[in-house]
Amino acid sequence: MKLLWEYGLITVSIWIMVVGVYFFKFPNHFAFGGVTGFSTVVSAVTRWSAGGFTFAANMALLLAGFVFVGRQFGVKTVYASVLMSAALAALEKLYPMTRPLTTEPVLELVFAIFLPAVGSAVLFNIGASSGGTDIVAMVLKKYTSFNIGTALFLVDLFAVLCSFFIFGPATGLFSSLGLMAKSLMVDGVIENINLCKCFNIICDDPAPICDYIINDLNRSATIYEAQGAFTHHKKAVVMTTMKRSQAVRLRNYIRSVEPTAFMMVTNSSEIIGKGFLNG
Repeated sequence: MKLLWEYGLITVSIWIMVVGVYFFKFPNHFAFGGVTGFSTVVSAVTRWSAGGFTFAANMALLLAGFVFVGRQFGVKTVYASVLMSAALAALEKLYPMTRPLTTEPVLELVFAIFLPAVGSAVLFNIGASSGGTDIVAMVLKKYTSFNIGTALFLVDLFAVLCSFFIFGPATGLFSSLGLMAKSLMVDGVIENINLCKCFNIICDDPAPICDYIINDLNRSATIYEAQGAFTHHKKAVVMTTMKRSQAVRLRNYIRSVEPTAFMMVTNSSEIIGKGFLNG
């Protein structure tokens, strides 16, 4: 069931990316974002369609991944890359795009950035990727000491610079904005997906709070003793971490059973341990 859920997520994520790329990125010639960014440039200077070039490039990179990376090359990445290439090729046949959907390029740039970023974030979160230049990163990581982030940025930057000469300054500037916003958007979406709430609860009676955490929220907690600096009274500190929806329930429960309890609630997007991410 877990495997089916993961591949279902991959499928949905890829289609979200495909919608953003095909309906908003390709028609406006936005040249950022790895293989699909290069495909807009290639399609303008050759008879090759953007979807066709993406398909051919992804298949060539998959082959390179098998040759140079070997067993470390993930099945999820293969599935995602093939699905994305096939989906773009299918849309070119079923719904040809000769011009942008709207006359608002800024609006379309937002969707060209946001939709692929959401799809990429979900893929990264389950240990997959859409292939493309991610495969180049795997090969560079294995065989060289290059700074991978810098290398991939330079590849994207070259495509953006080409867009200035091929499509004009307006499209080039839009592509530059997309290049700058893409990584920030992916990081932001990943952080929001993984966002957890960390509680430090200072109270007099930790028993009912811990019972609620364990029995109602199916989480655990750590208790340690403390002492008030002013009153010198003995206190208990309950430390626990949980998802946002559970945090609201815990906060309301504590307010009802011990209104004088002191709560410190912080955000964290990376929790490593049982029940969360595996380190």
